[in-house]
Amino acid sequence: MSDVTAVAPHGFTVNLSILFGELPLLERPAAAAAAGFTAAELWWPFGAEHDPSRAELDALRKAFTDAGVRLTGLNLLDDLGRGARGTVSVPSERDRFRANVPVATELAASLGATALNALYGNRVEGVDPAEQDALALEHLVLAARAAHGIGAVLLIEALNRAESPDYPLVSAAAAVEVVDRVNAATGLGNARFLCDLYHLARNGEDLAAVIATRADRIGHVQIADTPGRNEPGTGDLDFEDLFARLTAAGYSGPIGLEYRPSTGVSADSFGWLPRELRAAR
Repeated sequence: MSDVTAVAPHGFTVNLSILFGELPLLERPAAAAAAGFTAAELWWPFGAEHDPSRAELDALRKAFTDAGVRLTGLNLLDDLGRGARGTVSVPSERDRFRANVPVATELAASLGATALNALYGNRVEGVDPAEQDALALEHLVLAARAAHGIGAVLLIEALNRAESPDYPLVSAAAAVEVVDRVNAATGLGNARFLCDLYHLARNGEDLAAVIATRADRIGHVQIADTPGRNEPGTGDLDFEDLFARLTAAGYSGPIGLEYRPSTGVSADSFGWLPRELRAAR
């Protein structure tokens, strides 16, 4: 990347579930602030706890407010720590997902988040995919309405098949199809495509074409370089070009940093991004 300053008018948000992961969760907002960031996002931060205690929720809120960092996005119950890829379409998770929606929505609203991310969930052996898709639509409609209630969008994400072979949304087209289905069902128009350039690149998609043809559906963008999922400049992607294309296509939202630091030390992984560009806008 030769000159990110010329082509990235978006501002940035740092994903504290993957960056600063070498620190305890409650220390990460302050570490992000020390690195110059004013906004962050999270995967569901309580593991398998779909309804954490008030004390746990308050402690997380305090960590963000004390650091002066706004939470911009939050995953609904995802169970990533157990190898799952979301709970939206998984019949055995129906009760936990439905109970999690108001908890996650309240937490997101209290910290200023304007996006909830609902990972679709893996295919389950022995369960009809059509049954899973019907359940997913039911749950995504519920989540979209909850998001609308706090002025947020609901994000639907494509992952890459190499790392998530049982996840059915492994293309931009598949994710956007679900986005359109949810919007048709709710009439709210707040379901949006989470355009994660790392996952799309790992799937072999033409990123320029995705940006050009899906820009009107994009609700958030996340990045990591390929193939190692490390910071920009460590792999194959031309982020200067990609940022310019996003801007030209009309995307003005933040860019979410969702990569693993190549050295294992998060604070050392931001050299590609001038400090004055790290704050949210």
